Amino acid sequence: MRLFTLSLAVSLLAPQIPAQDKRASPHESISGKVNGKTVTITYGRPSLKGRKAVGGTLAPFGQVWRTGADEATVLTTDADLQVGALSVPKGSYALFTIPGEKEWTLIVNKKAKQWGAFEYKQADDLGRTPMKVRALNSPVEQFTIAIRDNQLVMSWESTEAAVALK
Repeated sequence: MRLFTLSLAVSLLAPQIPAQDKRASPHESISGKVNGKTVTITYGRPSLKGRKAVGGTLAPFGQVWRTGADEATVLTTDADLQVGALSVPKGSYALFTIPGEKEWTLIVNKKAKQWGAFEYKQADDLGRTPMKVRALNSPVEQFTIAIRDNQLVMSWESTEAAVALK
């Protein structure tokens, strides 16, 4: 009887549990090589959907942003890494940003697994480093992170922010 009751409860509750593929923003992992070592970034990819992102409500200027959607963006490196002016030891970290009109700040946080920026604590930061910003000629609808030309590059709307990787 207990097994029947448990099975019934699970079957009734199952439709209420959201599936990964039903998220509003798809999730992606990208990897790149920096001096032969692998760097992987896992993040949620929100879309503009007619909204103002950079400097707007999605990625406001001067505020810590989760740098994607849902869970905090996670950077994993299989070797020590130099991110801009910041030394990042081998391991996994949450990435946050503080968008600005002329410069962004990349935050590498030691607490890799957290939901958005709701639990973010500056005391958990490994450190911060500036990112160069440039305007894009054509808009990017869906937030995109790439590793290219030994740089970590974030593109969204009409903005691209980048920092060197070594």
